[in-house]
Amino acid sequence: MRSLIWLSLGLAVGALAYRAAQQLRDEPRSGGLNRAANRLADSTAHFAEDVRRAMAAREAELRNALGIEA
Repeated sequence: MRSLIWLSLGLAVGALAYRAAQQLRDEPRSGGLNRAANRLADSTAHFAEDVRRAMAAREAELRNALGIEA
């Protein structure tokens, strides 16, 4: 029963993703699928950079609080 639920969920997500890709492909005025993929890649890179920066700051705070020299 559980696998049927996951299969249904996967099919629904796949159908939604396919429909969204088709809509992006059919919209020439907004740049289409390539521009959307580039925006996604850029936003992912910025998010990863922000996470690394926050991790380094938090690590510095923890090291300072524990009295550990870097």
